[in-house]
Amino acid sequence: MTQYINMVNSPEELKLLNRKQLFFLAREIRSEIIRTVSKTGGHLAPSLGVVEMTIALHYVFDSPRDKIVWDVGHQCYAHKLLTGRKQRFSSLRQYCGISGFPKIAESCHDSFGTGHASTSISAALGMAKARDIKKENNNVIAVIGDGALTGGIALEGLNQAGALKSDILVILNDNKMSISPNVGALSKYLSRMVTSKRYHTIRNRLKVMLGMLSDRAAQKAMDLEETLRALINPGMLFKEMGFKYYGPINGHNIDSMIKAFENIKQIKGPVLLHVITRKGKGYTYAENNKTEFHGISPFDLTNGKVRDNPSATYTKIFARTLVEIAERNKKVVAITAAMAPGTGLTEFSKLFPDRFYDVGIAEQHAVTFAGGLAICGLKPVCAIYSTFLQRAYDQIVHDICLQNLPVIFAIDRAGIVGEDGPTHHGHFDISYLRHIPNMVVMAPKDENELRHMLNTAVNYNGPVAVRYPRGKGFGVKMDEKFKNIDIGKAELIKNGSDAVIFAIGTVVNEAVKAAEELKKQKIDVCVVNARFAKPLDEKLIISLAKKNRNVITIEENTLEGGFGSAILELLEKNNIKANVKRIGLPDRFIEQGDISVLRKKYGLTKVNIIKTAKEMIKRK
Repeated sequence: MTQYINMVNSPEELKLLNRKQLFFLAREIRSEIIRTVSKTGGHLAPSLGVVEMTIALHYVFDSPRDKIVWDVGHQCYAHKLLTGRKQRFSSLRQYCGISGFPKIAESCHDSFGTGHASTSISAALGMAKARDIKKENNNVIAVIGDGALTGGIALEGLNQAGALKSDILVILNDNKMSISPNVGALSKYLSRMVTSKRYHTIRNRLKVMLGMLSDRAAQKAMDLEETLRALINPGMLFKEMGFKYYGPINGHNIDSMIKAFENIKQIKGPVLLHVITRKGKGYTYAENNKTEFHGISPFDLTNGKVRDNPSATYTKIFARTLVEIAERNKKVVAITAAMAPGTGLTEFSKLFPDRFYDVGIAEQHAVTFAGGLAICGLKPVCAIYSTFLQRAYDQIVHDICLQNLPVIFAIDRAGIVGEDGPTHHGHFDISYLRHIPNMVVMAPKDENELRHMLNTAVNYNGPVAVRYPRGKGFGVKMDEKFKNIDIGKAELIKNGSDAVIFAIGTVVNEAVKAAEELKKQKIDVCVVNARFAKPLDEKLIISLAKKNRNVITIEENTLEGGFGSAILELLEKNNIKANVKRIGLPDRFIEQGDISVLRKKYGLTKVNIIKTAKEMIKRK
């Protein structure tokens, strides 16, 4: 049997196949994606949903001359297979392998790097205007999911694109899903668009009637038709924004897609093509469980079961703890930005539906919305990944901290997150939060301390951030009762006189293990669980730095402006001369790879702490 996937190494070779062969190619691409992701993990359901659309795009358009921008980028696997990365596809999301997202350094066919949602239209419009200024002649296409349209930047891009009138094609991939089912008024509008066949039926009947009426009656019928169009026409929103709207069409019919693209290529100005797809198409388990298979760990092909499913992740501990607190405190409200399963809030949403809000992919709105809740006496908990909270930076500064509002930021996926790579690592949050007045920033050493920190945050009357990592905890024993941690109070775990290690977050565990090993080598090291990046336990830090003079800081955050920098600033402010060595992540975007591999590479291990301590003491 011919394997068409082996015949296609570029878009040019794809164009040599006939329409029937494209159908079989789609099946082979889908099988290759499923097989690979079952081993590497990845964004399976989104990529399965756009296989036919991707084939049709590359069949009609001429990448890389024509620019295709994939929104979020988690649906780009078929695109990668068709653009020369088939031989390396087995390395998907692996250390030194190909990225799970579009990456301009990886291929000329990846016209814009993406990893966060809602950016495609703005980027594509910039490319279109650059083309116009340079008097070039190429197509620019943005592929955006209906979930990403809930992001404000997507609507801003649509707004300007309609006004500028440049040639640009926006493909709306409508599958009623982002990660979990879409929410909000826009989602409901899109759903109504899909079911608007009655509009077309009535309109066709009106056209027949017009030929049988007098001029005056015909005009009244036309007025009625315009009113009807405003009420239920699927494209009215986009038409009012300046787009020519076409669709909805079946995104799994390659012939229909090719015809649509060929026709649209001839149309000038901004065009929106509405395409209906099925997320997870072609793999029953993904179709039936779109949320779990949106981004999934390696799984068994035969039954769809995840091979490694740790039961006690930090996310699950956070989720259980928040439910416990909410049962006692009726003022607690949970907010997520289209990430209820990822942040662990699914159970909370079921138990407290009136106190749960999924705002869609709209982190800026989520934060200011939380501010509105807080100023009226509630206790909002914003559960947002570290890398996505960056998008709400202005709102954190202006709407929360400036007004000193008691909003809790539960920052999931802090530090290195693994195979999703540089767009998703959360190693900037200490740096971008600790310099903001009124903000408290803390990080637990283990899952038990996370519980107490969350309880402390809810009881604190001001903005507070609790950062915690992806993955499972240490399996420590959980305290039955909640404790309130004094704000800015560190924990002295082990005393010592040769050096002092100030650690924050889960790397405290590595510091403890390093100290135990050093003790065997007759080196006595003090270990402090800082708990807080802001405010620092100034009294304890100053006294220990004066006593030891050899100071090591360790954090899973960038060194620039991070926890170690805070220690240096404190020592300088108090004129304390000490031999200081900071361990953390360098001034660069960290590549993808297994978390343990990356932590070892960047020295976040007991081995590197031991080495650092011995070198400092030897120099002394």
